[in-house]
Amino acid sequence: MTGDTTQRQDGKLSHAERAAYSAGDVASNFYWKLIDYYLLIFYTDVFGISGLAAGTMLLVTKTWDAINDPLMGLIADRTNTRWGKFRPYLLWGGLPLGAAGVLTFTTPDLSDSGKLVWAYITYSLMMTAYTVVNLPYSGLLGVITPNTQERTTLASLRFIGAFSGGILTTHFTPKLVEYFGGDDARLGWQLTAAFWAVCAVALFTWSFLGTRERVSPPAQQKPDVKRDVQDLFRNKPWLVLASLAILVMLNISIRSQSTAYYMKYYANAEDLIGSFISSSLVASLLGAASTPLWTKLWGKKKLFVILMVLLTVLSLLFFVIPRDALWLMFTVNILINFVMGPKAPLVFAMYADAADYGDWKFGRRATGFIFAAASFAQKLGGALAGYFIGLMFAAMGYQANVEQTEDSLFGILLLMSILPAGFSFIALLVATRYPLSEQQLDQISSELATRREAS
Repeated sequence: MTGDTTQRQDGKLSHAERAAYSAGDVASNFYWKLIDYYLLIFYTDVFGISGLAAGTMLLVTKTWDAINDPLMGLIADRTNTRWGKFRPYLLWGGLPLGAAGVLTFTTPDLSDSGKLVWAYITYSLMMTAYTVVNLPYSGLLGVITPNTQERTTLASLRFIGAFSGGILTTHFTPKLVEYFGGDDARLGWQLTAAFWAVCAVALFTWSFLGTRERVSPPAQQKPDVKRDVQDLFRNKPWLVLASLAILVMLNISIRSQSTAYYMKYYANAEDLIGSFISSSLVASLLGAASTPLWTKLWGKKKLFVILMVLLTVLSLLFFVIPRDALWLMFTVNILINFVMGPKAPLVFAMYADAADYGDWKFGRRATGFIFAAASFAQKLGGALAGYFIGLMFAAMGYQANVEQTEDSLFGILLLMSILPAGFSFIALLVATRYPLSEQQLDQISSELATRREAS
């Protein structure tokens, strides 16, 4: 199933190609949301690893994972096949990612130290395989079309796919664990991971078959890692975006990794965890879908600033919700996630703009490296979030599967409200430093098109 991969002269893509590209992020989020919402509580409440040990493990392994992103970006930029630079990895990496995902959610009978070693190895393997697939998939956004507004639309559709995958994963995972495992939660998690792996491989294959690469580096460009790194750190739009990625991921990951604990212990509504998470992802999906409309009204930079203001206010509001006001928890959480929805497609479209800026300013295009370094910043933010949660759990005396103390409950509340609000406020200040206006982007796009025609 390849779909229509022809492209109009104005750079617009067919609906079939848009759908095929979006399918890749549906597949990616079978893993990402499984990790984001369930991995930490799986480690502490099912596998039996302490909160601090699990948080430290996530920091160490995600730091390595963040470091290997730029390496993968350099490899992808230097890959040359008849299918392009980025698309082949969707085909080559799907099966290894699926196998590593199953191993990560497998719980062998080991000592406490043995469990930790197993977690380090399997999680590192899964995230390395995830990088091999998802980094080139992200870079594909920068080469599938030269039209900047079409890339914003495509990024929005991509994250509609991402949130759709997330909704399916977060809503059905608890049900699948119970269905496959019954009273054996360990077996349930292993078979659930296998189920998502099969679905993901099929969708990655569709994404590979249904897309094309159309934007190439300048014909005279030669491989030069040192020059690519130098250009990256002279690329002011990318520097701002990388800082934003760390801050926003701290906001998102702290809340998402704390959600299951919040509903299980603070709200006493463990049976509503799946509904709470899936309703928030529906809101994020709707927010992502609205992104092209908002960017046409305000442009990317102004929209991002507005989103951070709203996110800060709503996160602070979450702090004062009474423990028994479930309807208010759901309502404010849905509003928070609707506001966060446009953030992802907005930022990834801006990374593609940063790649254009580097091409225009320095005469070199390193799309894969740009997106890899961006992914590095995001994963570093996620790693720090897991570590902060582990430290908080250690400080507040968290114990798995028992009634929590008042200190423990207060810590969980802080993780869902005040801490995320602080990071979104700092992101608001940083976003005001983003240098590219919509008029500048139009000029850059026009001049790059003229250069391509001349060469």
